[in-house]
Amino acid sequence: MAEILVLVEHVEGEVKKVTLELLTLARTLGSPSAVWAGPGYSADAKARLAEYGADKVYIADSAEVSDHVVAPKTALLAQLVSSASPAAVLVAATAEGKEVAGRLAIRTDSGIITDAVGLVDGPVAEQSIFGGGVNVHSRVTKGTPIFAVRPNATTPEASTGAAAEEQVTVTLSEADKAAKVVERVKQEKGARPELTEAAIVVSGGRGVGSAENFAVIEKLADALGAAVGASRAATDAGWYPHQFQVGQTGKTVAPQLYIAAGISGAIQHRAGMQTAKTIVAINKDPEAPIFELADFGVVGDLHQIVPQLTEEVDKRK
Repeated sequence: MAEILVLVEHVEGEVKKVTLELLTLARTLGSPSAVWAGPGYSADAKARLAEYGADKVYIADSAEVSDHVVAPKTALLAQLVSSASPAAVLVAATAEGKEVAGRLAIRTDSGIITDAVGLVDGPVAEQSIFGGGVNVHSRVTKGTPIFAVRPNATTPEASTGAAAEEQVTVTLSEADKAAKVVERVKQEKGARPELTEAAIVVSGGRGVGSAENFAVIEKLADALGAAVGASRAATDAGWYPHQFQVGQTGKTVAPQLYIAAGISGAIQHRAGMQTAKTIVAINKDPEAPIFELADFGVVGDLHQIVPQLTEEVDKRK
């Protein structure tokens, strides 16, 4: 069975959910091999990777790999592409992941596809392009196919793998070490999940009306264990921080459930959330474009509907 390399996303030794998604996708193409870059590897990490089907784990846990920006991970993957001759390489379509993928494509003289929302045998990538207006299937025709896959585009499914360990020493050039990490600042996290990785997202738009009224959106999100998002209109108005903007000029999300409250559904916003598995729209305008995309729609005042929805969710806990 063909080997598929999966670059592991981890924070302080904890494997991130997007890696489990990538391993799930990799199993549909061949035999998944997880690639661990940097310190933090542990028995718990191995067990987590094995749980989701990693047949092999390449471990490059030298501090030097994480002491420099992006290039060491690229060098590690390029080295493995040369030695293991995988059928494909999968990375998360994060800002860093896409940069690693682009650099790897240059080093290995290979084709790259970014922002894939699915993979099928071939391998062929499923993509949503032109602001989400067109869905296409794309194939790499040169070198080792490299795919950057959007977080939350796939539901992780457990399937035990052997997770046979292989230590790897990566050789870094002076160019690989040109940019050095001099400081790391840990961002304080709240109780809510990270927006781009959340399984449920509740977003508010212009219809929320004010910054104070976003408390209604937050209460529903907290009841559902969801992340909070916002449209560009809401962030531009100063009602919610820009880092929570969902859309073409903000963040792209692909949760299992997306609730859009008071959002009209402009194409720029739709481009950032339309790959959600289930979309629920709440808007008092029955002609709002968001209803064309929604699986379920509620016509009415969000300030009446959302609190009732929150109350019903709380009752079922």
